[in-house]
Amino acid sequence: MKLNEGFLDSMREAMMLLRTRGPAEATEIIQRALRREPSREAPYAERTQARGEVLTPPASTRSPPVARRQKNPDVEDRCHFDTLSYSNAAGQRQYRLFVPTTPVDEPKPLIVMLHGCTQNADDFAAGTQMNTLAAAHGLLVAYPIQPQQANPSKCWNWFKPADQQRDSGEPSIIAGITRDIIATHAVDPARVYIAGLSAGGAMAAVMIDQYPDLYAAAGIHSGLPAKCAHDLPSALAAMKGGVGARRSNAALPARPVIVFHGDADATVDVANAARLVHGFKVTAKRDGETPDPGHRKRGSTVTYLVSSAGVEAELWTVHGAPHAWAGGDTRGSFTDPAGPNASAEMLRFFLDHPKR
Repeated sequence: MKLNEGFLDSMREAMMLLRTRGPAEATEIIQRALRREPSREAPYAERTQARGEVLTPPASTRSPPVARRQKNPDVEDRCHFDTLSYSNAAGQRQYRLFVPTTPVDEPKPLIVMLHGCTQNADDFAAGTQMNTLAAAHGLLVAYPIQPQQANPSKCWNWFKPADQQRDSGEPSIIAGITRDIIATHAVDPARVYIAGLSAGGAMAAVMIDQYPDLYAAAGIHSGLPAKCAHDLPSALAAMKGGVGARRSNAALPARPVIVFHGDADATVDVANAARLVHGFKVTAKRDGETPDPGHRKRGSTVTYLVSSAGVEAELWTVHGAPHAWAGGDTRGSFTDPAGPNASAEMLRFFLDHPKR
C-alpha cells in the first residue's frame, strides 16, 4: 500500500487514541485505513488545525501566559505515557505518568491529577488535556488510579476519616506515588502540585491540608473542603451544601489554592467553592468573558484572595456551568468545553507559586 497522507493521518490518529481511549478504538481506525474507508470524523490534520489555536489566558502579574488548547499530537508522540504501580502498607495503586521527551537540563515541575468518580487516568487525561500543556511546557503529570475494589464508583474516599489523615489510607498512597516520582525522575521538589475533579478535588484538598511540605499548591475543581464529612451520609449532605460542609475541621490552606466551580453544579453545590477559601480576604475581583450563546462561551467571575498568613488563592465561579471540567475536551467525561480553560489557568497559577 502506498503510504499516502490520508493513511499516515490515520496512523497518527490511532496512536493518539491508543493513549487516550484504548486499543479497541485505535484498532478500529487502523482497520478502516487498511480497508481504505473514510474516517467517520474530519481528517486528522483538519481537526488538529481547527483545534490548534492558542487562546491567550488572562494576564498574570508574574509568570508569562500559558498556552491554552495547544493540541499537537505530534508533540505528544515524542513523549512517554506509561502505566506504573506503587504499594505500601495501605494498599496498592496503579498510576499513569506522562514524561515529556525534552532535554534534562534542569529539574521539572510535577502535577499529580486525581480523577473523579467513574473516571480513570486515560479518561481524565483526555478530558483535561493536561498532557498537551505538559508537553508544551516541559513538565511531568501523574494520574493515580482509584480501582473499583477500593470504591464501587471509583471515587477517592475523601469522606472517610482513615483517608483524611497524613500517612494513612489513600493519602499515604498518593503521597507515596508522588515521592517515588520525585526520587526516580528529574523533578523540582519546590514545584510539585496536586489537582483534582469532584471526589478527586476533595481528595486534593485533603492532600494539600495534610502534606503542605510535599505540594506547593493545589487546584480543586468542583470539590469540597478537607474533613467536611466523616461518612457517606455527611458526605452527601456536604455535597448538597448542607450542614456537613460547614463543619470542616481543616485549618486554612497553608499553600496556595486555585478553585474552579460551576454555579449550576447539581452534584456538588457551588457553596463548597467559597468554603474552600473561607477565612481568606478578597483582594480583587473581575468578570471574565461575557456568555455568548452563538459561540457557546461561559462567563466567569474570578476572585483573588489572600489569607492572614499571606497565602494566595483564586476562586473561579463559572456561570451556568454544570459538574464538569471547565474548558475540557469532549473526548473525556465530565467536561465543559464552553468554560474558561481550567487546565491552562491551573498551570499558570502553579508556575506562579513554587514552594518557598
